[in-house]
Amino acid sequence: MNKSGWIKLALALVCILTLLPPSPVVAQGEQPSGPVYVVQQGDTLWDIALRFGVSMDDLKRVNGISDPGLLNVGDRLVIPGIEGIDAFLVTRTIEYGETLVSLSRRYQVAPGLITRLNHITSPAELYAGANLVVPESTSLDEAGARATLRAGQSLLELALVHGADPWTLASRNALSGTWTVAPGDVLRLPGQTVEGPGALPEQIAEVEIDPLPLVQGKTTVIRVAAQGGLSLAGTLVDRELNFFPQEDGSYVALQGVHAMLPPGLYPLTLRGTLADGTPLGFSQQVYIASGGYIFEDVLSVDPATLDQAVTQPEDEQWRALSAPVTTEKLWSGVFQFTSPSVFFDCWPSTFGRRRSYNGSEYKYFHTGLDVCGGVGDDIYAPAAGEVVFAGALTVRGNATLINHGQGIYTGYFHQSEILVQVGDRVEPGQLLGRVGATGRVNGPHLHWEIWAGGVQVDPMDWLEREYP
Repeated sequence: MNKSGWIKLALALVCILTLLPPSPVVAQGEQPSGPVYVVQQGDTLWDIALRFGVSMDDLKRVNGISDPGLLNVGDRLVIPGIEGIDAFLVTRTIEYGETLVSLSRRYQVAPGLITRLNHITSPAELYAGANLVVPESTSLDEAGARATLRAGQSLLELALVHGADPWTLASRNALSGTWTVAPGDVLRLPGQTVEGPGALPEQIAEVEIDPLPLVQGKTTVIRVAAQGGLSLAGTLVDRELNFFPQEDGSYVALQGVHAMLPPGLYPLTLRGTLADGTPLGFSQQVYIASGGYIFEDVLSVDPATLDQAVTQPEDEQWRALSAPVTTEKLWSGVFQFTSPSVFFDCWPSTFGRRRSYNGSEYKYFHTGLDVCGGVGDDIYAPAAGEVVFAGALTVRGNATLINHGQGIYTGYFHQSEILVQVGDRVEPGQLLGRVGATGRVNGPHLHWEIWAGGVQVDPMDWLEREYP
């Protein structure tokens, strides 16, 4: 090969090497010297630097990274500036029903180390759905099943019931002595790992929140898997939760999140009584994210329909009508659409949009889904239910309200004609009325809204998925 050939070959090799991703700092199976983070799906170098409170430049320099875009899932990165830790670090999701103490017992990691790795300054930061960094080498040695210390019970008695000894229990749960436990303390037993919320009694197998994080204007499903005989209640933000037993033995509450609630952390509290009479009480923060609702152009309406002397009594009446929570679930499956298929994808305005009337501040929001239609077009019931209101109102015009059971209601505004009466039982697809232009409107259409737990929610979700 001549000289120019060797030069071309060398340049080609350089190009290939620069395109290859950086090699992991620590090989698989090696015990790291210092903290080493294992890259997870969706991670970026910026996310990792932010998570550990280090600069991106330091992270790149220590790991010999020239191009942050070449980061791969499974890469192992040395984290600078953290002393006294020789372990691989992985990310876990905090589930509902955990505290700093329960997480420490679950992953067999000292609370101080969890606090230091995650830069925790307040218990509120351990909210359900948050990411938690823990050493992988210890997370494989998680403690086993949960056991709750009963009133009047000693650690020795609890240990004997579960075939253990009090000293092992004290060690596994980082107790300073066998006497430093209190009634209600949830301990981890030695043995095979058993999943479940570590700060809740063993009778509670799982608490599932969907969606997580919660979202403005959405219907939240809270499902608690537990042993039978549980009496359960709770609150989300300032709303009472109503739980109903399901065929699979779980308990479910459906609760709307107000579309104008500022994003942030809010408490989700569970309370009740276990089958053996033991009281249950727990609260943990959950994050409520923005719904991303847009701002509409200023709307011009009759000023009389904005007069608080008119709107406030009507709003209070509507809230009172949709407040009762009846135990029978009348609907099943996904809700049907309320108008003929020709209007299925025509919405003059969707749920949650921020509104200004006659030049006011954007302090209003659209509480439902506006459906295209001309005066006289048919309106159909989306699900089975019972009519609890059918009449004329100033803002809502000719309106109908249907109770579908368990805190779920649907409303139909601005009708030209109402074809049902209070007390009527309706079935899916039954004719309810006809589209009109009554009340506070700029033209004929159907305004359709859904209430869940006393809060208006996005109707589109109920057209796309089945709620329990």
